[in-house]
Amino acid sequence: MKEKTKEIPSSEPERRIRLLLVDDEVEYLHVLSNRLDKRGMEVATANSGTLAIQTLRKQEFDVAVLDLKMEDMDGIEVLKVFKKMDPELMVVMLTGHGSEKAARDGIDFGAYDYLTKPCEIQELVAKIQEAYRKRKPT
Repeated sequence: MKEKTKEIPSSEPERRIRLLLVDDEVEYLHVLSNRLDKRGMEVATANSGTLAIQTLRKQEFDVAVLDLKMEDMDGIEVLKVFKKMDPELMVVMLTGHGSEKAARDGIDFGAYDYLTKPCEIQELVAKIQEAYRKRKPT
């Protein structure tokens, strides 16, 4: 007689990482957003610091990837506002070559880490996933 196997209910599927991507280079933002979406992330974009702050007011995010140098607001200024609005938001700073010191300063203001642009997509995905795992549940 064949023994019935008891089905173990699968655990709830892992929720997609809610990512806010902020960069004033619109084409770069579009390409990066598509690449991250294809890797299973729920991506919202903002092409300015002001728009990023407005977006964070309307939605909750797990991780933000924030460009350091933008036209309307400096990334550090945006970071400070983000951390006041959501202290648990994990922020990864993106910086051009030569601005690593400014990105390290961002860590002093609450950024999780930083990457130098251009970075490999795998490196960025790994950093976002690492930041997501470190986030305290809300």
